[in-house]
Amino acid sequence: MNTLLWVVFPYICLTIFVVGHFWRYKYDKFGWTTRSSQLYEDRLLRWGSPMFHFGILFVVMGHIMGLLVPKSWTDAVGLSQEVYHFLAVSVGLLAGFLTLAGIAILIYRRRTTGPVFSATTPMDKVMYVFLVVVILLGLANTLGWHAPGINNLGGPAEHYNYREGVSIWYRQFLTFHPDADLMAAAPLGFQLHTLVACLLFALWPFTRLVHVFSAPLGYLTRPYIVYRSRDVRTGRGVGNRAPARGWERV
Repeated sequence: MNTLLWVVFPYICLTIFVVGHFWRYKYDKFGWTTRSSQLYEDRLLRWGSPMFHFGILFVVMGHIMGLLVPKSWTDAVGLSQEVYHFLAVSVGLLAGFLTLAGIAILIYRRRTTGPVFSATTPMDKVMYVFLVVVILLGLANTLGWHAPGINNLGGPAEHYNYREGVSIWYRQFLTFHPDADLMAAAPLGFQLHTLVACLLFALWPFTRLVHVFSAPLGYLTRPYIVYRSRDVRTGRGVGNRAPARGWERV
């Protein structure tokens, strides 16, 4: 069972993530978009979108720091466990609550603005559910992991150091040698967070989240497109005669 949950299932989700993006880009290039709804409503969007995007950016940076950087590296540069915990709880909670507030505003906007709600697809609704659940589980784990004598399920327990369990499993997963026992020994909150995150990654290629991998790099090398040329001194266009006034065009 442990092998199925912490080896087979994550790799199935990773395969869907990779192959799904390839399929989506090949057969649905015109659908590779966020389907912007700014024209329908922008007051709430101006608040919710930056809060969510900046919050999730710091969340990702925190996961990179916590999962990819071994404890021995931070110890080597003189970052004590106490300082690391303080940074993780302060920055992690701030980023988590900022992300949660941002997505709450976006969901409220989508639900209460008629045209925006009409443009909402079933996959959008599924995506929002998984995003909210992942964020809530991450916040619960952060609060539970750092609260003295409290585990991530809210009851008294010994302190669990995810950097000596979950983080090692994640790095092993990326090198295709995961130890299922490391995740099996993690508290339930960390396990649920990981499983829901895997499902979110499996859904990713089939939602608007694909825009994360969109970058308009072509604009940097694209030649200029000249629609009209005008002589600033004479006011004449590219032809031999000055452009006619609007009421002269019959």
